[in-house]
Amino acid sequence: MPPRGSYFPSSWLLRVVILLSAVILLLIAVDSMLGRLSLLSLVSSIVAAPIKSTINSAPLRFTSEGTFQLSIFEDLHYGEGEDTIWGPQHVSPPLTWAPNILMLNLRQDIQSTGVMNTVLDSESPQLVILNGDLITGENTFLENSTAYIHQIVAPLVQRSLPWASTYGNHDANYNISTYDILATESTYPNSYTQNMLGSSNPNSGVSNYYLSIYPATANDPSTSTPAAFLWFFDSRGGQTYQELDPSSGATIQEPGWVDQSVVDWFTATKATLNAKYNNNNSSNPPVLIPSLAFVHIPIYTAAAFQNAGVSPTRTPGINDDNPLAMQGIENNTYTGHDIPFMQALLETPGLLAVFSGHDHGDDWCAKWDGLLPGMNLTGNGLDMCFGRHSGYGGYGTWTRGSRQVVLDLGVPGVVETWVRLETGEESGRVVLNGTYGVDEYQPVTDSYTGN
Repeated sequence: MPPRGSYFPSSWLLRVVILLSAVILLLIAVDSMLGRLSLLSLVSSIVAAPIKSTINSAPLRFTSEGTFQLSIFEDLHYGEGEDTIWGPQHVSPPLTWAPNILMLNLRQDIQSTGVMNTVLDSESPQLVILNGDLITGENTFLENSTAYIHQIVAPLVQRSLPWASTYGNHDANYNISTYDILATESTYPNSYTQNMLGSSNPNSGVSNYYLSIYPATANDPSTSTPAAFLWFFDSRGGQTYQELDPSSGATIQEPGWVDQSVVDWFTATKATLNAKYNNNNSSNPPVLIPSLAFVHIPIYTAAAFQNAGVSPTRTPGINDDNPLAMQGIENNTYTGHDIPFMQALLETPGLLAVFSGHDHGDDWCAKWDGLLPGMNLTGNGLDMCFGRHSGYGGYGTWTRGSRQVVLDLGVPGVVETWVRLETGEESGRVVLNGTYGVDEYQPVTDSYTGN
């Protein structure tokens, strides 16, 4: 059987008629379904066209108060139809098969845009992170699979917000390529997403790069020392683009971990930056430029910590994906392929925290301090955080939201973070400092908002 989305059993005319019918029905139903969304928001979510922006990819800077806030959207899963194994199986009112899928797809994506709008109306980030699984690639058509990017970034462009992405396992599939996603993102000057390894090694993935953040007072960033670094990694996964196994005709699985070629690039790039800016522990006094890292699939350490026990008061957050899915899995067995990446993270001077998604039912943070059961690597105090499932596509009906992260130059070595929910409420605010994991916080209660 051909991969999902490689053909459509109806004529183009029928597709157009079905789409127009679904849009008309959606316009009629939108007030009752999503009363908080305006018609303008609906239209901007449906129309897949680039929006001109006034932002040029200028250097990122801390505010004059010395802070830098990031809003992280995880697992948005745009473009998902109802016939997925995790998607809802009905809409109201009932429709025939094809409009049913279109109607649900549009509804889910509009609700996801509503989450983004609510979060961004409540927060004031300097940068937005789209941390993987932007699109449910297995449900897309070859001819328009990356057009969903225009819908995803519309709330950011409307607010003149810059963003940076990592790609997840659902962003790579038979009908969708992460190279093409990057090309679509690159049509917007708001996008800071890059591929610093190029295409010479197909095993590297795409979204591997770093960004520098400068002090507010840096007049010429080219001659200034960055105040922080942001690292982005492609944990891959998914299926190979437009390639089938010649013997079985099935799609080909991509490895789900950060490749050794990326680890080598990371190690070499760190060495160059550390030498350029004297960023090390041995200088007197030590000069440590703080940094954060983003990767869609979590490292094995997160699973080891979960196995040891997630405390509802010392590491607050939902913990419903237990056991969680992590990097390094091959044929349903952990292989250790992410060990070089974990080692490289530990050897990064100034790295404060790593942020991941993938496991929709987890949003806790943990400190990797010491030797965890089943591991040979000893942690150095590096913090690991899950974001909150942000999209209405993908499995799970936990209340959607977005993890917020704040760096403050006045409080070095400390990260403050919380989740802003789609209800407007705040969840699980913690301070990632030397005593995180010992300090007591209010537990986070599971809540749900349905499909």
